[in-house]
Amino acid sequence: MSEIGVAVVGTSFGCLTHVRAFRAAGFEVRALVGRNAERTSSRAARFEVPYATTSLADVLSRPGVDAVTIATPPHTHGPLVREALAAGKHVVCEKPFARDQAEALELLGAARAAGVIHLLGTEFRWATGQALMRRAIAAGAIGQPKLATFLLHIPLLADSAGEVPDWWSDRDAGGGWLGAHGSHVIDQIRTTLGEFEGVSASLPVVSDRPWTAEDSYIVHFQLRSGVVGTLQSTAADWGPITIISRVAGADGTVWTEGDTVKLADKGGTRTIDVPPDLAGPPPSPPPSDLLTSAYDLLHSTGIDVGPYTRLAETFRDLILGHPVSDDPPPATFADGVAGMAVIDAIRRSARSRSWETI
Repeated sequence: MSEIGVAVVGTSFGCLTHVRAFRAAGFEVRALVGRNAERTSSRAARFEVPYATTSLADVLSRPGVDAVTIATPPHTHGPLVREALAAGKHVVCEKPFARDQAEALELLGAARAAGVIHLLGTEFRWATGQALMRRAIAAGAIGQPKLATFLLHIPLLADSAGEVPDWWSDRDAGGGWLGAHGSHVIDQIRTTLGEFEGVSASLPVVSDRPWTAEDSYIVHFQLRSGVVGTLQSTAADWGPITIISRVAGADGTVWTEGDTVKLADKGGTRTIDVPPDLAGPPPSPPPSDLLTSAYDLLHSTGIDVGPYTRLAETFRDLILGHPVSDDPPPATFADGVAGMAVIDAIRRSARSRSWETI
């Protein structure tokens, strides 16, 4: 295959990041699929995508479409993934992967039966800071990891007038900050420190919004390796942005400051050099006039385009049968199942106010 054609499903994050990243990775972006015909046509023209439609079936029957990347609300992932797999297409699907672990297992089984390449949209595995922290811990830089802290406070939803898609507020549609942001951190923990053993959690709504889904989460977790830690995040903090990603071990502590990774031990504090293979490109912000909602502003810096390009390059190489690096390893639908198991346990714990084993 000299050219791999991809259809992008979703006109928001799909255009702001997927179209640009897959094109940069060498794909021919042949079609854009959306729910609103006028918006889909307008955005396809804006990003020079040759075909626009509201029908995935229409795209799947067109010649030259070898793969599909899905950037739509989580409650739509299942039907779209099933349709693409039934047509024999390679698939990238955004996170959170599914409504729950049961649906995730079904989709994994369908992907394996179809014999296609299937990846999850966990682009930050390729983010310089996250990848370098993982590599430092794996190399023994802090000894045996013991305690992990992941904290993010941002004002995205603090103002109740800030607009986000309707599904964000709806628990039954897979909405909420846990799926939108927490799924990335859960994936980081799994790939950096190991699998989850159990969790205790709360899922509050901090902003003045009548939501059935959370805008914040607090999780105490234990991993099978014995590492304990906390995840805490809110998208409704009026104050300055606060970010902490920090792991303490028997021999030292490592943390990130953006894409800079620092290490402290009895020899002092120092910055870990970034190796060439983990050095990413500068951020690539999307067109500013397309950032019309609070949700869009999540992607205003363009920090996700570089890592997503690496994900798309890996997807391309897997389709072509080329060898790919396992540092970091690409996330498949099996990782989607594992991540949904953790999300399900967090939701159960928040409802029952109990410790939930995974």
